[in-house]
Amino acid sequence: MTGAAIMVVTQMPDRASALVLARSLVESRVAACVSIGAAVESLYHWRGQIETAQEIPVAVKTRAERYADVEAAIRAQHPYELPEILAVRVVHGLAPYLDWIAGETAEV
Repeated sequence: MTGAAIMVVTQMPDRASALVLARSLVESRVAACVSIGAAVESLYHWRGQIETAQEIPVAVKTRAERYADVEAAIRAQHPYELPEILAVRVVHGLAPYLDWIAGETAEV
């Protein structure tokens, strides 16, 4: 197994923007795979108020070495002032799948 795998999660405001982000990450080989979830209702504190929003969860599978590229792409395409961008280290996983992530996100 090469390269430490991570999953980067974010929320997009709608399915169309999630699809655009996902395609750009995969086409640029920054991500091996991007999963787009069903709409969820988010509740959060923002500027002293409790807000709600319907959002689309996005999970990006990549390597730790590509995190900065993923973050930059999300920030460039995200309409929120403060987007959620969280990286979760993959502790265990199917070795061939982790190798696939590493191979698909290798810098060319």
